Amino acid sequence: MLTEFFQWLQDSQIATIVREDGSYFPWIESVHVLALTMVVGTIAIIDLRLLDLASRHRSVHRMVCDILPYSWSAFAIALVTGGTLFASNAVKYSENWPFRAKMVLLLLAGLNMMLFHLVTGRGIKNWDPAVRSPIGARVAGGISLGLWVSVVACGRWIGFTMNPF
Repeated sequence: MLTEFFQWLQDSQIATIVREDGSYFPWIESVHVLALTMVVGTIAIIDLRLLDLASRHRSVHRMVCDILPYSWSAFAIALVTGGTLFASNAVKYSENWPFRAKMVLLLLAGLNMMLFHLVTGRGIKNWDPAVRSPIGARVAGGISLGLWVSVVACGRWIGFTMNPF
């Protein structure tokens, strides 16, 4: 069932154009990497603050409010460009284990963020910047940082384990 969907996606007009015109793939991939860099960089700023390793003078709440809009914008760009790259050879990518690992890690990073915002981060406005972050926040920040580093590593590994065409 999924294989038929991936084949349909791969046979789509946009996927065919990206796959057959040698200039589109590297440009889309470059934008994807830049967007992902922005995602990981902005999330790392928040994670390092949650871990009390950076910006301890700033409120976590203020940092989240200031930074997350950039994270989400960059994530949207990474999602569109990544989806386009995936579509160009969907069947082969779907069978690639670093690609699969990257998707699982992205899902776990999303779940970690959701749990943080629904549980630990509920009282974020009350956290005093002069006091250590709560243990739950430090754990969430450490897990997040580890997951995003792993996402990047798996993404890079994709390039070494398959030729996109």
